[in-house]
Amino acid sequence: MNFEMRTAALPAMNRQTPEACAIIPRMANNPLIGELAIAFRNVVRQRRRSALAVVAVAFGVISLLLAGGFIEWIYQAMREDTIHSHLGHIQIVRPRYLDSGIADPFSYLLPEKAPARQLAQDTPHVRLLAPRLGFSGLISRGDATIAFVADGVDPEKEALLSRTLLISAGEGLSSADPKGIILGDGLAANLGAGVGDTVVLLANTASGGLNAVECRVRGLFSTVTKAYDDAALRLPLPLAQELVRSKGAHRWLLLLDDTSATDTVLTKLRQQLPAEELEVVPWYALADFYNKTVALFKKQVGVMKLIIAVIIVLSISNTLTMGIMERTGEIGTVMALGYRRRSILRVFVGEAAILGLIGGLTGLAVGLLLAQAISHVGIPMPPPPGMARGFTGEIRVTVALAADAVALALVTTLLASLYPAWKGSRMEIVDALRHNR
Repeated sequence: MNFEMRTAALPAMNRQTPEACAIIPRMANNPLIGELAIAFRNVVRQRRRSALAVVAVAFGVISLLLAGGFIEWIYQAMREDTIHSHLGHIQIVRPRYLDSGIADPFSYLLPEKAPARQLAQDTPHVRLLAPRLGFSGLISRGDATIAFVADGVDPEKEALLSRTLLISAGEGLSSADPKGIILGDGLAANLGAGVGDTVVLLANTASGGLNAVECRVRGLFSTVTKAYDDAALRLPLPLAQELVRSKGAHRWLLLLDDTSATDTVLTKLRQQLPAEELEVVPWYALADFYNKTVALFKKQVGVMKLIIAVIIVLSISNTLTMGIMERTGEIGTVMALGYRRRSILRVFVGEAAILGLIGGLTGLAVGLLLAQAISHVGIPMPPPPGMARGFTGEIRVTVALAADAVALALVTTLLASLYPAWKGSRMEIVDALRHNR
């Protein structure tokens, strides 16, 4: 504590030296500002020890920003890939279709033309509405026959909706080629089919019979989910309706202009559409893999915050404890001059707050620069479990993450200062004055 008092005056003499006057009485009208100023002078005087504490706090903040920013980027990338591969932002289906639709899909068909469809299309933030007809069956090429799951889609709308669906060979769907289909990479490999090959699709019809159509493989595709690519194919909606001999679709997928508007549009549609006829489901209620990944990463971030907090606590606690030991005589002097114990405590807590704030802001500035540099270069990553391809990662520092990192630094330093500050404020005046003799 930078009390810098070399006075021989005693409280009973009813006078103070100029050195003492520089510290205590002139800020009597606002003691908190005076205590904060003293705390700041103490931090500046102990340059080496304060610098080590600031570096420790800044290191923790930088670590949290980089690791948390990478996870935030993964959240965003996975969310957008999930939405733009096969879910959309919002789906409109018949009630109970998601629970019972696999067993009896043709009992939950949506009509091709309905007022509700136009109403959903005209809702603010909705860019487009894409119908999908889902079914399963068998695909054959030569002597090979494999089960598949299929989506009948509108080719032009799917070009916007499924932008993360990567055409790995050939071309995508087109209304100009009504018999052209695309296969998932895994399905094509298992079937031994390539671009230009002729295949036969066999599926159950709405009336309970069987029907088959001959198609041409127009292209191969991959998504972020390998399991989906191993069994999926897509075909134009008219061809799918011809195969199952049924009109309509099972789902209306809505693509929004902003993912953050999902809940707003969801609430509005649920108010406008009849609940007994239509069910409105957001993407996050369908993205089971995404939700489990987020839950896992949140636990990892929590463990990382705990480790950073321990590092900061040990650093700040050590800094203040050493400071108290070195300034025991000064503490006794100012207490003899009338400084109260709670004022001593507040000064030490103020030192910790200043160290935490400086370290937090320094770590934030350096962390943002490093995040930009790393994002510019990119982080090459191999395919995660359950995904079909690798990716190049980035660091995405959000406002919430930055605020959380600085708050962690500040709160942790304050908590770390409580015991050393309390210990310093409980010294006996006589013992403290004798310490340096």
